[in-house]
Amino acid sequence: MTPRIHIDTAACNGYGNCLVAAPDVFDLDPDTNIAFTRPGHPTDADQDTLREAEADCPVRAIRISKS
Repeated sequence: MTPRIHIDTAACNGYGNCLVAAPDVFDLDPDTNIAFTRPGHPTDADQDTLREAEADCPVRAIRISKS
């Protein structure tokens, strides 16, 4: 199953840990400094890096679930 990503934009402080863990999946909006997912992601191949990004977020703004 393809994972689903939920980013709590109210909680995200733009630390960028998700970008370090999964640079192909996440980016930061240059105006708001809020994380977002890149087009075409997530895919099944992203699952390991998504779990790492979820665990590395210091404010727990990322939640991964299976669709």
